[in-house]
This record gives sequence, structure tokens and C-alpha cells, in this order.
Amino acid sequence: MRFNLKQAAGFCVLPLLGGALAVAAAAPPAHAQTWQDTSLTAFYLQATPTTVTGAVVNGVVSGTGKGSTLSFAAPNGEFFTSQVFTPGTTDATLTTNSPHSLVLTSGATGTGSGTLEFTINSAASGVTITADETVKVSESGGTLGESATPTSKPGEAVTVSFFNNNTTGAVEFTGTVTVESGPVTFSESNLPGGLVSGNPLVPGSAVPGTYNGVIYTATDPLGSTFSGTFSLQVYGHMVVPPPPMANYGDMVNPFGNGFDAYQQHQYPGAIVAGWTATQADPATHFIRLPGTVPGAYKFEYAPYGVASGLCVSDPGGGWASDPLPDGLILTVSNNGPWQQFIPQPDGTLMNVATGLIVNPNGTGAQLSGGTAPVPWGGSVYTWTDWAHLPA
Repeated sequence: MRFNLKQAAGFCVLPLLGGALAVAAAAPPAHAQTWQDTSLTAFYLQATPTTVTGAVVNGVVSGTGKGSTLSFAAPNGEFFTSQVFTPGTTDATLTTNSPHSLVLTSGATGTGSGTLEFTINSAASGVTITADETVKVSESGGTLGESATPTSKPGEAVTVSFFNNNTTGAVEFTGTVTVESGPVTFSESNLPGGLVSGNPLVPGSAVPGTYNGVIYTATDPLGSTFSGTFSLQVYGHMVVPPPPMANYGDMVNPFGNGFDAYQQHQYPGAIVAGWTATQADPATHFIRLPGTVPGAYKFEYAPYGVASGLCVSDPGGGWASDPLPDGLILTVSNNGPWQQFIPQPDGTLMNVATGLIVNPNGTGAQLSGGTAPVPWGGSVYTWTDWAHLPA
């Protein structure tokens, strides 16, 4: 049985890795988290074995009448397992039963039939191939023979390809056979926790990262199997469950834009911009804290629900990283008035230190303080807890 591997047309062919591969993945954070995978990408599919393996084995008849034999020798580099002989109506017996040789010997000069079943195994290029074979044994006047061709077929080739589905995020395996007809099925093992074997291999809840040494097994219509390895890239994000309090979320305006740590930057001086606030986007996750001024709040950047120690601030200029005189940036959390904002009766936010209203300047642009709200209504902000943000 020969299996050939190729990558599906239209996808970049990557260099092949030889030998067994150790699993390596991004370590999960110290605090407990769950994950939602967005997509999977397979690459580095293992190369085809250089030898034809799992080949059909034909019996050799020696002698006639009583004591005749029907013998099977394992091809070079292969061996037999799971040998079972069912005499049926023949008086033959399995007189030699070893990994490399099977010999049936007839008894008297009777006539009948039986069944010999065994599995051909081989290991080549670090992969394992098996082929199940069933032999119909016949006896006529004590002379043994085969009443039909073994069910395994010589010269069979199975071609395996895979497709990284960018729409579903799944990996789809396909196999075609050249001799017999029927489907080729696939399963995977040595998967990271959170993924379930199947075809297609679909996203689950695995920790994002690169996993080497994932094993796939292709099974042809006769039950012959081929196992090889591939590497798997898991993409996804941490899922933050709604906290028991309502102070984890974002300030969101009527257009769905909220506070956003620009490009997820997390350092003093990082720009706070306007961006669509969602559960999936960690850059739009903040913890609302009570200020020291009556009615005021602070907003601490908290990607994935983890407090950063950085709060939204209007320092009134003086920061080299702040392109606007009254632009909003992240600064180390303190009790100063520049980090405190008071919701106004009209729904706007006023900075305690500057007395300016927080104004948006378009999606993706830095938020800044203004003497009046923008006329198109974008300066009205409502606190929205994480559970009520869009997914």
C-alpha cells in the first residue's frame, strides 16, 4: 500500500520537517483563562515514505496432497500481526506463526475451505502503515491453495491533501485512491487540549500557539492506515467571562465607538483612540473605578480583564507621545484630577482637571478634550458593561 502526500493546490508549500516533532505551544497565563479559537492553519505535512509499504502478500503453494503447504513471507521491512486462521471445513493448521512467516499445512486428503486474516505492518520515514489482508484458503484432495485474490490490493496509492479554510477557520483533509473506490477517512491525535479529532478539524478552545508533532491518520476503504505528522497554528483570543460586578466594560457613544488603547499599546503615553467596543477586542476593555472627586470616575485599561495599572488621562499636554494638546493618553494610575471624569447631564464626559469635554475625532483617531461637544452627537458616552458589549 503506498500513500503519497501533497498540499492542496492554491496554498503555499512549506518546507518539510523530518523525524518526530516535539509539541511546543504558547504557555497559558498564570491566571485561569478560557480561550475561543478563531481559526486553525496546518503546515509542514510529513513527507511520503520512500518505500512501498503495506504491499499485498500472495501465498506460495508447496507440494500436493497431505502435508502440502501454503506459506506467506512478509516483504522486506514489513511484519505480520493479528494473525488469525479459521479452519472452517478444511483440516489445515497454522504450523508456523511468526511476524515474518505464516505457514499453513494440510492434514489428511480432505476438501474444504478456511480463512486466514492478518495485518501487514511497516515503519518507514518515521511513519507507520498497516494493511489488513484476508485470504480465502481452499483445500482439494489435501492440496492447499487460495480460492480468491487477497482483499488487499497491490499498487494502491492514496494521495492526501489538506485545505486551510479561511471562511470557517477549519483544516480539511482529503484523500483519493488509485485502485479501489470508496472514501478515505481521517482522524488526528496528539492535539492540544480544547480541539477534537475530526475531518474537518475545527476551531475549539485550545491555547493559541504553534503545535508541532500533531498526528493525522488516513484510513482507506479496506481499512489500511497511514499515520504522519503536521504542524498546527491555533489562532484565538482569551474569553473573559462577565465579572460579578458591572464595572468591567467601556464607555460607548451612540455610534458604538468606545475608549480604545490604540493598537493594544500598554505603556504610559499610549494614545487612547475611538474604536468599536466589543467583547472580543481587548483594547476596548476597561475597569471603571470611583474617583476621589464626588461623581467622578477613573477608567483603567484592562485587556482580557487584567488590570494594567494605566488609566485614561487628559494631562493637558506636556507628553512627547501626545500629538494633541488635550489628547487622551494612558498614564500610571493615580488620584490626580487629570485621570478623573464626571458624567454630565447631557451624557458627555468632563475631565476634572481641564474642564474639557471628551470628544471623538473619527474611528481610530485620538480622543481629545474640547470646550463643547461635537455637533454630530459622538460626545455622548454611556457606560456599557462587558456582558452587554457586542461579541
